[in-house]
Amino acid sequence: MQIYSPVQAIHFEHLHPIWVKRDDLIDPYISGNKWRKLQYILADAQQRGQKHLVTFGGAYSNHLVATAAAASRHGFQATAFVRGEAVENEMLLLCKLFGMQLIFVDRESYQDKRSLFDKHFFHQEDAYFIDEGGASAEAVRGCAAIIDELPLAYDHIFCAAGTGTTAAGLLQGINAQQLPTRLHVVPVLKNGDFIADEIAKYESNLNQLTLHTDYHFGGYAKTTPQLLKFMAAFVSQTGLLVDPVYTAKLFFAINDLAGKGFFKKDDKILAIHTGGLLGIWGMQEKLTQMLG
Repeated sequence: MQIYSPVQAIHFEHLHPIWVKRDDLIDPYISGNKWRKLQYILADAQQRGQKHLVTFGGAYSNHLVATAAAASRHGFQATAFVRGEAVENEMLLLCKLFGMQLIFVDRESYQDKRSLFDKHFFHQEDAYFIDEGGASAEAVRGCAAIIDELPLAYDHIFCAAGTGTTAAGLLQGINAQQLPTRLHVVPVLKNGDFIADEIAKYESNLNQLTLHTDYHFGGYAKTTPQLLKFMAAFVSQTGLLVDPVYTAKLFFAINDLAGKGFFKKDDKILAIHTGGLLGIWGMQEKLTQMLG
């Protein structure tokens, strides 16, 4: 499939310039790294003859929307286990419109995803398990292709991380081409050092990897006035839309590191825009209050 994901230069505060791989432009619903992860997951399900995709996520999960959209386009049935009490929001409405069935489960039960899958779908031979966020070897393979698409070699590549799957693919691609590029990963969760262990499940050579664990702003889907003010300034001055869960934290980290003299003068820096812009709706109230 032909995709549209150009590399664009932007300028902002300490970033003059920074290049951005615009994976957010691949698709409005199967966005960014979600498209890359699902590409080979769906191919694997198709090859196995399993037409019912079963996955997991929170109430504002971009992964759920992406899976629902991909399933409807390619003739799959889709079901999602949604973490927490039953709610209604814009994201879940999209999932339902794309035909996804939703099963709300308490947070304790949600921890054992395989058990949930087996309990509900052990009798369905066509049910295909997709882990939260699409984490899998197939997803890593899809994300590794990003490196093949780059028009030149960069000194530094940055990406945000929730599960580490995208980062594992990027590192796999860097190592496969024996590039001198350093991969910088910005975990969006507290205590994000575990991301290195997740990456190591798929790529053993971590020599080119650096984690920046101080830019989580309170944890997953957490934010602060400082981050939201940065996000508003960044979007208004660059025209590049970012979300508060992943990419705002990513660009804050790069800008902050640049301001502290982390990079050499002529270093070429690339940020992977992993999409997920629908996540803005999860922060709608806070953003509205801040912007007035």
